[in-house]
Amino acid sequence: MPSSNPLPPKENALFKRILKCYEQKQYKNGLKFAKQILSNPKYAEHGETLAMKGLTLNCMGRKDEAYEHVRRGLRNDLKSHVCWHVYGLLQRSDKKYDEAIKCYRNALKWEKDNIQILRDLSLLQIQMRDLEGYRDTRYQLFMLRPTQRASWIGFGMAYHLLQDYDTALRILEEFRKTQLKSSFDYEHSELLLYQNMVIQESGALKEALDHLTRYSDQICDKLSIKETLGKLNLELKRYTEAEVYYKDLLMRNPENTIYYAKLQEAQQLITANEKLKMFSEFQELFPRALAPRRLPLTFATGEEFRILVDKYLRQGLHKGVPPLFVDLRSLYKDPEKVDIIQKLVLQYVDALQKVCRFSEEDSESLPKEPASALLWAFYYLAQHYDFLGDTERAVSYIDAAIDHTPTLIELFVTKGRIYKHGGDAMEAYKWLDEAQGLDTADRYINSKCAKYMLRANLIKEAEETCSKFTREGVSAMENLNEMQCMWFQTECALAYQRLEKWGESLKKCHEVDRHFSEIIEDQFDFHTYCMRKMTLRSYVGLLRLEDVLRAHPFYFKAARCAIEVYLRLHDKPLKDETAEQEFNTGIETIS
Repeated sequence: MPSSNPLPPKENALFKRILKCYEQKQYKNGLKFAKQILSNPKYAEHGETLAMKGLTLNCMGRKDEAYEHVRRGLRNDLKSHVCWHVYGLLQRSDKKYDEAIKCYRNALKWEKDNIQILRDLSLLQIQMRDLEGYRDTRYQLFMLRPTQRASWIGFGMAYHLLQDYDTALRILEEFRKTQLKSSFDYEHSELLLYQNMVIQESGALKEALDHLTRYSDQICDKLSIKETLGKLNLELKRYTEAEVYYKDLLMRNPENTIYYAKLQEAQQLITANEKLKMFSEFQELFPRALAPRRLPLTFATGEEFRILVDKYLRQGLHKGVPPLFVDLRSLYKDPEKVDIIQKLVLQYVDALQKVCRFSEEDSESLPKEPASALLWAFYYLAQHYDFLGDTERAVSYIDAAIDHTPTLIELFVTKGRIYKHGGDAMEAYKWLDEAQGLDTADRYINSKCAKYMLRANLIKEAEETCSKFTREGVSAMENLNEMQCMWFQTECALAYQRLEKWGESLKKCHEVDRHFSEIIEDQFDFHTYCMRKMTLRSYVGLLRLEDVLRAHPFYFKAARCAIEVYLRLHDKPLKDETAEQEFNTGIETIS
């Protein structure tokens, strides 16, 4: 529907130039053209021109003026879809999505087939997860632009997200038929894989298998094909076929632990002996691979476990693998295995000190172990006893390791960790500071040291430590917030809480909350990008991730801290005026 106050040709040409300037981000020129129209007394209150001037001002950061002009324009032309659309764009820029949706719906009352308004509305609906509304809007876009790829994909995806798989598949299949047979490229490949994903989610596993087999030659992602074929055959209890696919996948990547688990399922291995036999075959096939040597330790028991873990430990200590304990830590649920490992490593230490071998019974014809083997044995025992809660013995072994090699940073980090687990935060920080002094260019050690400082309530020192790796000219705290460094902010909040600086603690908690809100906002740009680039499976994965984003541990940690602070303030309100002023200073940025 045309504006209730149309412009004559000359002014209309100027108005079109305002639109062009807005699209090309030439905002100053846009304001000049708007001024030319509005300076004419006849059109001083022209609604659409006022609205466009407001939109341009908003892009220049003059928000108050922008709202004033747009509202004035709307009052002068309530039946203009342009005014309502522009008002919606302003609301969207302020993250007021519900209000923006209302504006778009009002705009569509006067221009129901406007493609741009419908597209903008669909973006807000998927952002707000108004899936029924999204489906209806995508249907309108589909009817208006049935030849566009995005119309088909968006329409089909709307039904997929609503779990109406049959309709989604019919739409996707009709669209696939319209594709030229010669244009099998990455985008077409992704469409087929997305279609297969929808079939799987509908529960039609046999149809999904047939579909993937039929179109496998048109799909570029060969790894996804094999993984999906293996998974589908396994779920359909076609074990022989599944076994072939998982063996093939292991030839590609012998370190993937999931493939081994799926292969055991395909071969229907139940007893430990059957599984051990399978892994021994892969150990011969992939002598350098770690996974086929590590995985049997999970289910082997007794003497069999002792033989396997003995070999595994010797190789790790000989090679000098720092995360050897972390690798084996999951075995510590079984006290018998813990006892076997402890006896073996103590035996290694004794033998290495006496004859430089892992056992005094080893043949003298074998070469002696490197001096570092004893160091890594001490290092392992320190972590072992720390995990068991024996702080005294853990410290004695880490001290022996430091005496052996006083320049190895990992030893100081581990000593700090032992004291942290023992409850001495200040001593833990001192050892991390020592480690950081050995290599000031190591960002990991720097961050770890800062974290331990925060645990010891040394907030200013932690900020100074982090400043070595933040942008110059900006305070470290400000830059860490800008980088969404949530580990620092959660630890900072907890440190302020311990120091009873309630305002500062809440400020940090709200900063973490703001990061999660920003991550949710950041998905907005992907609604059009993923549809255009056909990364449909990743896009659906993104939407599902965003829906559970606040289940992340960082959010829980910050939320719990904030709740505890608010409850403390409720139970014991601040009475001192100075304390209240400090609290208000801390939370002034929260709103």
